Amino acid sequence: MGLLEVTNEFEKIGYKDKIIVLEEKTATVLEAANALHVEPDKIAKTLTFKADDSCLLIVVAGTRKIDNAKFKQTFGRKARMLSPDEALEFTGHAVGGICPFGLKNSLPVYLDISLKDHDIVYPACGNSHSAIALSIEELEQLSKMIEWVDVTKV
Repeated sequence: MGLLEVTNEFEKIGYKDKIIVLEEKTATVLEAANALHVEPDKIAKTLTFKADDSCLLIVVAGTRKIDNAKFKQTFGRKARMLSPDEALEFTGHAVGGICPFGLKNSLPVYLDISLKDHDIVYPACGNSHSAIALSIEELEQLSKMIEWVDVTKV
């Protein structure tokens, strides 16, 4: 799973050639920003949280952290991130390559308003050596997002 599933999904909609595969590792925000030569906040990191017997994904700007009070107000539960094994099980992507594309299971995806600070953002594409440059509108469409949320702090 991972990059192959994202590539297959993007091939169907004409986005396959937009995937950036790098020699450098892009598993962390700083690694991705350095490899792509962009500000860390333009990295769109996908976070995985426990949701009953499944999980939910929230894509946030790279330098942002989850605000626990805002998360609880929005989702009605305490923010509990998945372990790397749980994240892989639900998404089909290993930590460092988790993204809202090519998912193993149909999962709810939310976009944090912190992303709106940028015209172009760079989410991963299923592994720790890939990314894609997307406008906010493209990210909305390709992620099949449920809604915009405000659950981060600087």
